[in-house]
Amino acid sequence: MIKHSFNDTIAAMATAVGESGIGIVRISGKEALKVADKIFVSKDGKKSSTFKTYTMHYGWIIENQKSKIKNQKFKRPKEFIDEVILTVMRAPKSYTKEDVVEINCHGGIVALRRVLDLVLENGCRLAEPGEFTKRAFLNGRIDLAQAEAVLDIIRAKTDSALKIGAGQLKGVLSKKINNLRERLLEILTILEANIDFPEEEIGAMNLKQIQENLSQIKKELMHILENSKYGRIFREGINVVICGKPNVGKSSLLNALLKQERSIVTPIAGTTRDTIEEVIDIKGIPIRIVDTAGIIEPRDLIEKKAVLRAKSYIDLADLVLLVFDASQKLSPDDAVLMAKLKNKTIIALINKIDLKIKLEKDKILKRFKNVIDISAKKSKNIDLLEDAIAGLIYNGRVMAAEPIMVSNLRHIGLLGEAQKLIAQAQDSLDNKVSVEFMSQDIKDALAYLDDLLGKRFTEDLLDKIFSEFCIGK
Repeated sequence: MIKHSFNDTIAAMATAVGESGIGIVRISGKEALKVADKIFVSKDGKKSSTFKTYTMHYGWIIENQKSKIKNQKFKRPKEFIDEVILTVMRAPKSYTKEDVVEINCHGGIVALRRVLDLVLENGCRLAEPGEFTKRAFLNGRIDLAQAEAVLDIIRAKTDSALKIGAGQLKGVLSKKINNLRERLLEILTILEANIDFPEEEIGAMNLKQIQENLSQIKKELMHILENSKYGRIFREGINVVICGKPNVGKSSLLNALLKQERSIVTPIAGTTRDTIEEVIDIKGIPIRIVDTAGIIEPRDLIEKKAVLRAKSYIDLADLVLLVFDASQKLSPDDAVLMAKLKNKTIIALINKIDLKIKLEKDKILKRFKNVIDISAKKSKNIDLLEDAIAGLIYNGRVMAAEPIMVSNLRHIGLLGEAQKLIAQAQDSLDNKVSVEFMSQDIKDALAYLDDLLGKRFTEDLLDKIFSEFCIGK
């Protein structure tokens, strides 16, 4: 992997590739304004390098200023690449704490590509994935936890996930971790003083205070870690599979949950011959829901592959919605399916309750704890199903996205290690173990918190984190 200089001026598309009203090319670095001078002609004839910070200017992107705008200082050039708005944000009050120029072009891919190519030809290099945010971190505008929150915001699939990411970008987690660090440093200061001056023994009051402080810090870390499983749910969502024998209303159920016609619905068994996947928001939880082909004895190669794929999705599912047809008696196919799913978390759905009931509901109730009567076709009791899904995920808790809800695996691991070391220091204190051991445990715990905030890092760690970002961020 080529290692580029941190002093380079970088550029990239900051918006997704495709047709849109606006597309942005972002430039960051000490040469950003000089590059803009070479390619941008403002309507008032002024150079980009003279623009004040946080200002926007109307003009045109051209390939060669000297040859294209002679005697046309205040007029639109006859030949230009695009009509644009150029935004200037001078260091240090910018996203990267460097000079930043953003060129707001028309959103077509050809126009954007031409503008980006011209920027690269005039002194920039193409940014690496996440390099703008990496510079924001290395320049001290944000810490590493905040930098990682940027990716969480970009990938948020629900309002709750967005709220968590935005809170961490704002610094709520960082503020909490810094507070814990300060309290640990106070304890460490007392312990280190005793090591340096052993004749000055730690008094009983101080020992009691240290124990209480350690206990409180450990409790606060445990609370964050306990909520982390919910944070990961908000961030990553859960896998839910709709299954059942053919023609029980699986596709109608998917449409009812999506509140739109996504799956083709017919009375013909086997209409769905492959899996259909969608992501929906249920009570703030991203649900990756899959409508599978009916589990039947396949009649041809296509159905055989569809059934195999359905089974593979069921194996990976966090939750299975098992659908029964209320207008039909239980069949051997239903019995086989119930037996195969005995180790899965299941919500049993008795569908088509708007028709004459023939299903032996008592047999379903004996097998499953969660049973809901629905009419997918008429969207009846779908709200009860959504409540049941949320209830299973939250284990009956009333849950919402809290201000501090860790979802990042790296953060969870570091906080877990810090919590263990603090517990170890407590045990040492209880058992009157040498102060040196307690001091080392506190130092190691602090190191893990420093790793989380990015006070300590390696190039490999940064490369790994920022490689997950898109190039324009």
